[in-house]
Amino acid sequence: MTSEALLGTSDLPHQLPRFADISDGDYGPALEVAMADQLRAIAAITGNPDAATFDNTLVPLERSGIGLTRVLRVFSNKASADSSPAVDAVRAEFAPRLAAHSDAILLDADLWARLQVVEGQRSSLAPEASYLVERYIIEFRLAGAALGDDEKQRLRALNEEISSKETAFELALQADSNDLAVVIDDVADLDGLTHGEISAAAAAAEARGLTGKYLLTLVLPTAHPHLAALTGRDVRRRLSEAQRARGSRGGAHDTRAIALDILRLRAERARLLGFDNHAAVVTADNTAGTPKAVRSLLERLAAPAARNARREQEALSAEAGFAVEAADWAFYAEKVRSAQYDVDLAALRPWFEAERVLRDGVFFAAERLYGLTFVERPDLPGYHPDVRLFEVSQDGTPIGLYLLDLYTRDSKRGGAWMSSFVSQSELLGVDSAVVVNNLNVPKPAAGQATLLTWDETRTLFHEFGHALHGLLARATYPKFSGTAVFRDFVEYPSQVNEMWILWPDVLASYALHHETGEPIPADVVARIVAAETFNEGFGTSEYLAAALLDLAWHELAPDEVPTDPDAVAAFEQQALAAVGLDNAAVPPRYATSYFAHSFSSGYASAYYSYIWSELLDADTVAWFKENGGLTRENGDLYRRHVIGIGGTRDPLESYEEWRGRPAPIEPLLARRGLA
Repeated sequence: MTSEALLGTSDLPHQLPRFADISDGDYGPALEVAMADQLRAIAAITGNPDAATFDNTLVPLERSGIGLTRVLRVFSNKASADSSPAVDAVRAEFAPRLAAHSDAILLDADLWARLQVVEGQRSSLAPEASYLVERYIIEFRLAGAALGDDEKQRLRALNEEISSKETAFELALQADSNDLAVVIDDVADLDGLTHGEISAAAAAAEARGLTGKYLLTLVLPTAHPHLAALTGRDVRRRLSEAQRARGSRGGAHDTRAIALDILRLRAERARLLGFDNHAAVVTADNTAGTPKAVRSLLERLAAPAARNARREQEALSAEAGFAVEAADWAFYAEKVRSAQYDVDLAALRPWFEAERVLRDGVFFAAERLYGLTFVERPDLPGYHPDVRLFEVSQDGTPIGLYLLDLYTRDSKRGGAWMSSFVSQSELLGVDSAVVVNNLNVPKPAAGQATLLTWDETRTLFHEFGHALHGLLARATYPKFSGTAVFRDFVEYPSQVNEMWILWPDVLASYALHHETGEPIPADVVARIVAAETFNEGFGTSEYLAAALLDLAWHELAPDEVPTDPDAVAAFEQQALAAVGLDNAAVPPRYATSYFAHSFSSGYASAYYSYIWSELLDADTVAWFKENGGLTRENGDLYRRHVIGIGGTRDPLESYEEWRGRPAPIEPLLARRGLA
């Protein structure tokens, strides 16, 4: 029997889903009911004999699918954060069916005709309503609404197959990541790791029945954080090789053939829609506009980044006494950083205790900027025992819930992300939001402090920037709620939130030694700031390599996509050599076989978004510094023009209205050490 906890409006605060009342067997039936309900709502719109208007077409269209959205948000989070074989089976079954359901709406000729009629009425509508019509027209056209019947039939088949293969890619990658986790027999091989990291490895091994051993679970990016600390070169190599082998070993969990199929199908779909390639389709509905604009920025940055990386490599090799490899880079980078700046990031972990970072860093900055307060609600149920819930208020008025799922587990996919369970919408009478941040921090043994790495601290601030976006955005229509903005804009608010990590007031609040309570020494902070561009040649190069691979794959025509999985490596090499990023010691942040952003997470042809958004981010950081920094006045102005508008208007227009000009590139170049 379908669970009302999925389909109905929850009676918990802020409509928090009743996770405890939902079982794995509820998802399939709930999806069935919700899809049928939405199709009935669409049929009522298209069957209306009255002439199309905004009120009888767009408003009911926005209301349709409320139940499906509710189910999908709970199910998608379950599938990503705490999956099971039963949930994986539902994903595999419903991926093509959900694609077909979307096509049934987007390719509905009668609905498309009504939208075109309403398009002619835009001048009489309020600005947000007019923009809603504009966005629907663009979305439907790019989805193929204007195609003929035969073309639509082929498009439906392509969409179903693509969706199925994207799900297959993610499931295979997660399985291979679990299989390739590195088993350590002797604790001596973990020399360099902290006591907490070792206890986490022991707990991970115990959870798999490997009593007395240690398990190093894999993370999504190529560079595993333990590579910076492990002193044994052989262990570093084992871990690095495991990271890079994912999805490319042949067998049931090989993702390469799946990726090539996805690329070929996406390219065919792009041609059907009238575009040269998939990258052209994606950028047409983003702020970049064209693949040429994206490539221009990436290639402008690639050459100086590669030069900086080569210089860094020479310094690391001199320190090591041999030519450093990819597995060595992070370890010797910390040695050189320490020698040049007297900064050892690994040694700073005692000052980054997770609870302090969260409450006295992340929450503290949000309180100063936006008047937010956070009260933990242990009485409210999460979807997993590790999940913590906080009620969020602004100036004393509750505005939603923030969920934090910090720790890694085998049932959780790699990486870090934010998603929403409930989004604010005036039309739907929803005044608050429920958002969740997922990270993959190793969980130490009971009683041990969770000490974050520098990168994990940055990631928490970053993902919380997405959470703020979801909590503070205000919109009338569901399509514009929360983080529903252009893909190459959505990373901007999250990147801006990273700036508070080293902001003096924030750092003084949270960076206290977890045992002594002593603040992080001022001279250490000064050296961290001085070293901010250290190793940026590597950081920028590994990112650009991944972004250019994503772009290059999706610039291919259908007949240009290789058919042999063994050709993937050659394509990667050629694409990177063309822009000077073919340095074996600086592999891409993601290679094709484990590039989840590109092949299963919605960032296909859009991994460039991070650096594209960073143009705005770097300019915004400069503005905060010039205008007094962490103040409520600044927070309110930034909220009014950026995170508070959701998708209700063109984000670049709002940005330029605020700043009085487009964002220049110079702050980005300076930040990346490329000026």
